Amino acid sequence: MKDGATTDPLLQPFQLKHLTLKNRILTTSHEPAYPEDGMPKGRYRAYHAERAKGGVALAMTAGSAAVSRDSPPVFNNVLAYRDEVVPWVRELTDAVHEHGCAVMIQLTHLGRRTTWSKGDWLPAVSPGPHREPAHRAFPKVMEDWDIARIITDFADAAERMQAGGMDGIELYAGGHLLDSFWSPLTNTLTGPYGADSIENRVRFTLDVLAEVRKRTGPDFIVGIRGTADEMQAGGITAAEGVQIATLLRDSGMVDFFNVNRGRIHTDPAMTQMIPVGGMRSAPHLDFAGQIRAATGLPTFHASRIQDVATARHAIADGLLDMVGMTRAHMADPHIVQKIEQGREDDIRPCTGANYCLDRIYQGGMALCIHNAATGREETMPHDIAPAPTPRRIVVVGAGPAGLEAARVAAARGHAVTVFEAADAPGGQIRLTARTPRRGELMGIIDWRMAQCTAMGVTFHFNTYAEEDDVTALNPDVVIVATGGMAHRQLYETSHEQALVVTSWDILSGDVKPAGSVLIYDEAGDHAGLQAAEVALLAGAKVEIMTPDRTFAPEVMAMNLVPYMKALQHDDVTFTVTQRMLGVERLGNRLRVAIGTDYSERVTHTEYDQVVLNYGTLPLDELYHALRPGSVNDGAVDHAALIAGRAQTISVRSDGAYQLFRIGDAVASRNTHAAIYDALRLVKDL
Repeated sequence: MKDGATTDPLLQPFQLKHLTLKNRILTTSHEPAYPEDGMPKGRYRAYHAERAKGGVALAMTAGSAAVSRDSPPVFNNVLAYRDEVVPWVRELTDAVHEHGCAVMIQLTHLGRRTTWSKGDWLPAVSPGPHREPAHRAFPKVMEDWDIARIITDFADAAERMQAGGMDGIELYAGGHLLDSFWSPLTNTLTGPYGADSIENRVRFTLDVLAEVRKRTGPDFIVGIRGTADEMQAGGITAAEGVQIATLLRDSGMVDFFNVNRGRIHTDPAMTQMIPVGGMRSAPHLDFAGQIRAATGLPTFHASRIQDVATARHAIADGLLDMVGMTRAHMADPHIVQKIEQGREDDIRPCTGANYCLDRIYQGGMALCIHNAATGREETMPHDIAPAPTPRRIVVVGAGPAGLEAARVAAARGHAVTVFEAADAPGGQIRLTARTPRRGELMGIIDWRMAQCTAMGVTFHFNTYAEEDDVTALNPDVVIVATGGMAHRQLYETSHEQALVVTSWDILSGDVKPAGSVLIYDEAGDHAGLQAAEVALLAGAKVEIMTPDRTFAPEVMAMNLVPYMKALQHDDVTFTVTQRMLGVERLGNRLRVAIGTDYSERVTHTEYDQVVLNYGTLPLDELYHALRPGSVNDGAVDHAALIAGRAQTISVRSDGAYQLFRIGDAVASRNTHAAIYDALRLVKDL
């Protein structure tokens, strides 16, 4: 431990009831969607154990483990209503405790934040009739027997978690059932649980707490993560939030309060509570401090606290007792360890891409955009092991794939040389980062460059590498990470569209948008919407057209919000289910033939400029030039790659080197795919 570490506010222990937490950093409850059959099995356990090994003091597991059968999982939640969860929870707690980390679990009833068409096809329930826009189910208004039943379900689930060795539980009241009673926007009941007084609105939560305490005893740690200000007219106000927190404190049944602010019923509301890249960091931190000051309850909070300096401020200034750095720990699970060792500069930054959460809300598993080992701890290393024999490795391309390959190879102890045609690293990320609110993504590149530089990787910029440049270095392995160039062909056509420009042309500034602009988006990724935003800011009248039934599906929910805030404008039109068939010049304008996959209908519309966004085609000339000199002819043993074994394909006995290509040099994909390509290949070289 470096000098000064013992006085670092973040490294001070915190006494929570009988439990001593070894420092002030926790990972707050979140559901990475790794359960199998609703159980937190091996992948789930390995994910949390890695963060415990990295030094975090408290792992709050499960984003909303479901306590009732009419709270069916909408993003692969842990099913806390099943008795068979207990041994799996025991294995999870043992794995986390092994590293001196406390472990708790969040329990909830999703209320209206689910749908009747999942699980056992039971109706969603709520204290009011209005559906949640995000999940679209109209709930049944709860009856007294529903209330009694769910109180029992919470207590049953708490007993299971205690039996599984958990240090405590957190009841969730942030857009789910418990705070649906708290909010006048969602509670339309009358009587003892009705909306006519704060006391009645909180009664259901207090009744749940009383039954949980009755079952688990006074020493089991029980906290609430709840909404203390809905930030919406007619909802829970900040003043009411203080009253609610005070009522919970005065009950004597709550050991900590984890502060939420905002709502999660729509995508825009979600990004206010959980900001994405380009939005303000730690926007609710001062408010959480106000709750702590008003109640004296041990106070936790997490909301885009992605850097150590902000976390340290939260503790040093008495705003929080425990600070949540959850997405930051998805990017780097070893943050605390690196603080203790005086290696804060080595922390892999959270870049705010929100790839993790957006994947969950689209039905996938949480993955970090630039740490491909996160969620794959059973097969992918966070710490790179040295190779038994050093080798000479040449990487061509310094985008995310090439830099990850260089980083991992150097960490393995290989001698690494990187060629890059541009004057600086970054590849497509450098284009993406030209949109100011996405500038943080350059952290993906900057961190890798710093790591590579520290390990002695040799870089040659402004060098368009050819076959002789590579072979002159007598490499043992060549990795082609040259990326791709913007696609200029329309779907299932073979000729380039000479009259169109690409989204890359707009983003790079090589082409200025003007007049009426059609953004024809068949890739559905960020580049199309970024180009539309650039065109709008330049004064153009913009139409965004896609042949799909929704636009920009690859951008996903929370990342779509800032685009929509910018593009919901009188000069922007969104058109779906229309396919561009061709472009011809008509005087000074462009005449576009527009069809549809649903009929033979064809129409024509004129524009001043047509921008095509249709992914990339691989820049693979060098790869094909190098194939004849390779031992493997560029072939990849997929079985070995997936199983984590070294590549041993030998096609030519006279070959001088192994040859591989990764990232968009293979096919148009995304940043995470490029980095994963590199990690899983190079970790075994």
